[in-house]
Amino acid sequence: MRLIRYVFLAILAVCLITVALANADVVTLNLLPEALAQATGYGFSIELPLFVVIFIGILAGLLMGFVWEWLREHKHRAEAARHRGEVKKLEGELKRIKTGSEEHGDEVLALLEKAS
Repeated sequence: MRLIRYVFLAILAVCLITVALANADVVTLNLLPEALAQATGYGFSIELPLFVVIFIGILAGLLMGFVWEWLREHKHRAEAARHRGEVKKLEGELKRIKTGSEEHGDEVLALLEKAS
């Protein structure tokens, strides 16, 4: 299994390096279109290699997907926490019942003593 992981990572590294070498040209990223930047008086631009822009886009997409899933699964985590609390309460009650019946040695005798 470890070998498969290393082979996969090596193939992924080769693919990423190939994309980086094929897209090494510098591109200009603008925050706003030129007409809107002139109208508002605020414009920001940066020059980066294209592969950096591609990798940043991939990472931003992954991050947004992880956050979206974390928010979507909140109800499942809350329900699991509620179930854990209920299980803990029931285990405590079961332990209390078991220790109460062991004092008398027999559950039937414990029930008869409680009834009288």
